[in-house]
Amino acid sequence: MELQEKIPVPIFTEVDRDVFLREICPQRRPAVLRGVPLGPCLEKWTVEYLGQKGRDKPVKIHVSTVPQMDFLRKNFVYKTLPFNEFVKRASEKKHSDFFLCEDESYYLRSLGEDVRKEPADLSKQFPDLAEDFHIPHFFEPDQFFSSVFRISSCGLQLWTHYDVGVTCRIFLCYILQILPSGDKSEVLDIDAPDLKRFPEFVKAKRYECVLEPGDLLFIPALWFHNTTALQFGVGVNVFWRHLPADSYDKKDPYGNKDPVAATRALQALERALRALDELPADYQDFYGRRMIQRIQKQTYCDGLSATSAQEDSDSTLTSRQFTKPG
Repeated sequence: MELQEKIPVPIFTEVDRDVFLREICPQRRPAVLRGVPLGPCLEKWTVEYLGQKGRDKPVKIHVSTVPQMDFLRKNFVYKTLPFNEFVKRASEKKHSDFFLCEDESYYLRSLGEDVRKEPADLSKQFPDLAEDFHIPHFFEPDQFFSSVFRISSCGLQLWTHYDVGVTCRIFLCYILQILPSGDKSEVLDIDAPDLKRFPEFVKAKRYECVLEPGDLLFIPALWFHNTTALQFGVGVNVFWRHLPADSYDKKDPYGNKDPVAATRALQALERALRALDELPADYQDFYGRRMIQRIQKQTYCDGLSATSAQEDSDSTLTSRQFTKPG
């Protein structure tokens, strides 16, 4: 069976704040922005330079025996290394020093000082490196949520997930694949999914791009995405809030918890489904369909691009393919 349609992510050049807010952001579709001024990081951030600037600061990292890291099944372990040693290992394909095996894969997602409450901020966790990186001024300063420093081994593929805020990913070497449709997906290998378990996956439209050094990828909120590092990968994710501040969970340091109202709605749905379990199957079917019709009438919006009712009725993945751990 042929897999889903692949669509190239459009590339835009000479994008300033006005162009971004007027022509790109409202479309709610991914876009590669090329030529955005990002500072001297593109020239400076070599393995040696990163190690010198980060020195022996301890960092908590993911380590896996395979290049595909799976958040749901936890096929990795957490370890701590001095930053300069981590960068050295992550840049290698074979390791003389290792935790699990000589070709293990590494992944760093920088954390706030209080990992349970404080979002990552490059200027706080790595101030010397932050001087080299200029955050694009696409949104108001009070909308800024986090700047996440990421480093990964060559070949590393991260689990498919979505974020609830607007994201700009600045990568040096990555391929990124995006699926429009909680937070994590059970479909890890999007190139070879288990179509017996997830037959609807073939209906999803797949946006794909290869990012060149200095490219900035705009990912609208709620779009599932999956990354593979073609080389030793270094990048920064910048997250902005675009809903009112009280819409977000205040205990969300990662920027991927569902909005408070959405969480309440999903919890209410679970209670409603448990109530239907008390009825015979034919009654469950009848009232389940009534609930679906009510949800469609209340929530589907024809005007939205990536998440409109007409497009998503054919292109999104079934809800059972997405689970939110914890």
